[in-house]
Amino acid sequence: MKKILMILCSLISLVKAQEVINLYPDTIPNVTDKSQALLEKNRPKLFIYTSPKNIAKDIAVLVIPGGGYSHIAMDHEGHAVAEELVKNGYSAYVLQYRLPSPNIMRDKSIGPLQDAQQAVQLIRASNPQIKKVGVIGFSAGGHLASTLMTKFKKEYIANPSHVSLRPDFAGLIYPVISMQNDITHKGSKMNLLGENPSEELVQSFSSDLQVTPEVCPVFFVHAKDDTAVPIENSYRMMAALDKVHVPNTLYTFEQGGHGFGLINKTSEKKWFDAFLSWVATLN
Repeated sequence: MKKILMILCSLISLVKAQEVINLYPDTIPNVTDKSQALLEKNRPKLFIYTSPKNIAKDIAVLVIPGGGYSHIAMDHEGHAVAEELVKNGYSAYVLQYRLPSPNIMRDKSIGPLQDAQQAVQLIRASNPQIKKVGVIGFSAGGHLASTLMTKFKKEYIANPSHVSLRPDFAGLIYPVISMQNDITHKGSKMNLLGENPSEELVQSFSSDLQVTPEVCPVFFVHAKDDTAVPIENSYRMMAALDKVHVPNTLYTFEQGGHGFGLINKTSEKKWFDAFLSWVATLN
């Protein structure tokens, strides 16, 4: 009984053991001159979760919640995921990124990506003992994770030490991948790219069209009955990865729709356990 109580206390302490830092200690990039007051309400932050030393792995995971680029589902696609990661020995970092807005950004299409790149830079620079940095993103957060994966060679932030911005692995959970009208999530597209984006911009932010052999391995999760973000998004990204021989796998549900987070209530299957097992197989 005493041992059980000790374990419970340890798990409770995991949930509370977090630190919150501003993503940028000084100047935030890509901001308009009149945006500082607005930024205070939406200042990008990183919520840091660490595992107890006795179970800690040398792997960190950046968690990117979704929300259609109009809000951020910080709880069930952010903090809840981080809590599960630290219980399994991973360091977790939940990203509160800037929502794309012409009111605070010179170029709103790259604002969230800048924040994701800055997060990877901070994680690597402040944790030299970390050997791998992965990313897991949900819905529009999955789109942000996919752009982080595919655009890592172009630095959208100051990176004087040339820290690698490439994730070592990715989990894309019911992700928005394409900005093409036939399968995209129209709200995410409009919020990120505007009402009438150029074809060049649409292609640039359709991650299936930006895949190279250097892209990291990917674990997909999608429900076949997802009408908000059709599973074709995952299929197209998988086809692009297969074409250049990047390892990937898809975990499907027959039902569940969109936005179920860690638990798909229509099934007893637990995709998160499968994801962790997959991560353990990576070299």
